Amino acid sequence: MRKLVRAGQVMSTVVVMFMVFDAVIHVTKIQPVVDAFAQLGYPLNVAMPLGVLELACTALYVIPATSALGGILLSAYFGGAIATQVRVAAPIFPVLFPAILGALMWGGLWLRNPRVRILLPSLARHAA
Repeated sequence: MRKLVRAGQVMSTVVVMFMVFDAVIHVTKIQPVVDAFAQLGYPLNVAMPLGVLELACTALYVIPATSALGGILLSAYFGGAIATQVRVAAPIFPVLFPAILGALMWGGLWLRNPRVRILLPSLARHAA
């Protein structure tokens, strides 16, 4: 079981590292963010609030007591990212990437948090 928890920690770390990176570049509004917001049709003034929202949801995901709530909120964030990419008819990878992050996030949370395994017991049959 210890190896499963470690795998969950690694999966969660990958997601957290990406989310923190993405939040920081939103808050700092570097040129690729400016270009992406223009391409996606979003006003640049929402970049900072989105970055702060990402950091808040990610912080909730990292804290063991609030990790499930953070997972739910990050799932909503990823859903918005998917919808945005579909709206602009993006290629397949930008559409799928948030879903991949979401799967990695929930997989990591399921492996490292016994309370989530209780909430999602059907997965336990496959991992045992």
